[in-house]
Amino acid sequence: MSIIWTIIIGFIAGVIAKWIMPGKNEPSGFILTTILGIVGALVATYLGQAIGWYEAGEGAGLIGAVVGAIIVLFIYGLIAGRNRTTSY
Repeated sequence: MSIIWTIIIGFIAGVIAKWIMPGKNEPSGFILTTILGIVGALVATYLGQAIGWYEAGEGAGLIGAVVGAIIVLFIYGLIAGRNRTTSY
């Protein structure tokens, strides 16, 4: 049951992050939005444990997942923007 909740929270966090930080070169679609939220939750959990906000085995909540997803979107935008080629 925890996998299902992870997917649901990941999707919600991904949607909120994409709503807060819209852009042309962001990943789109149900699956990529869900993966964005799940990766954001993992990033927030790792950073929170490194800083000392979360204990070992404790995961980030919805707000942490949204912040992590925004960080992932920002990094993705930097990488995708750098790889974009212009043709004249």
